Amino acid sequence: MSGETSTQYVAYTLYKADPAWLRLPIEERTAAKDAFAEVVEDWAERMDLRSYSLVGVRPEADFMLWKLTERYDDLRELGTALNGTPLAGWLTTPYSYLAATEPSQYFEQTSKRLRRVIPRGAPYLVVYPFVKKREWYSLPMDDRRRAMQEHAAVGSRFVTITNHTTYSFGIDDQEFMTAFECEEPADFMHLMLTLRDSEASRYTERDTPIFVGRAVEIRAALDELDGAVTRVRA
Repeated sequence: MSGETSTQYVAYTLYKADPAWLRLPIEERTAAKDAFAEVVEDWAERMDLRSYSLVGVRPEADFMLWKLTERYDDLRELGTALNGTPLAGWLTTPYSYLAATEPSQYFEQTSKRLRRVIPRGAPYLVVYPFVKKREWYSLPMDDRRRAMQEHAAVGSRFVTITNHTTYSFGIDDQEFMTAFECEEPADFMHLMLTLRDSEASRYTERDTPIFVGRAVEIRAALDELDGAVTRVRA
């Protein structure tokens, strides 16, 4: 199937390192990180796979992988390969989200091409699950479309932010996964403050937890786990 007609799966997996791992010898930690990074780098040649550091931001997650693929089994096979590395025994996944692309019923109803998520490579990525109140779905379609168009018009004024909303109905616990690429986290904060006044925001049931990741190569993300990036080398 071509990229224009097949579904694109989008997944976010967040990892937390066991603090006990920090007490291992440096050589052992380095070997574990290398093996994990090699798997990620290999798979990055087969699918769109990006890494983000959350060290120092949220206590329950240290780094995140953003995965985009048209082949659902890629997600399982990548996870299996990562589980085979020594580092996997020291990692937990406190959060993992799955979604898929779908044309918006409010903006793209006349399009015959499926929506694609194309990351632009911004320095930061803000990710969170999203659920609307059931009352939202009882509103007439014209009312929902008007509210969402107002919502989008506000967002369009923030030109440094790119929205990547995907759908999780029936394949994960949330209804949507929302991801925003931005130049600075504060940019996204200002957007959210402005959107609080929109009609559509009144129908938000849940939009947490929120994760702010900084785009880094996987080896840099892993080096931040044990402070290797700050050590002075002889």
